[in-house]
Amino acid sequence: MEFEEFKTLVAEKFSKSPEEITAETTIMEDLGADSLDIVDLLMTLEDDYGVVIPDEEAQELRTIGEVYEYFK
Repeated sequence: MEFEEFKTLVAEKFSKSPEEITAETTIMEDLGADSLDIVDLLMTLEDDYGVVIPDEEAQELRTIGEVYEYFK
């Protein structure tokens, strides 16, 4: 998956424009996500791409770029 495709998916999930999403975009601060939003995003990505992020690692993810590294 290309980053452009990934950030479009994230933008749709958080009602943002893809142009607002960069690798440095923070999930909680910039996107206004809470812990349930993050779980929902990760579950969607895991289902769509067949990649599982261990819970202890998922808790450490802060930016869109960090999440993308698991799914590219």
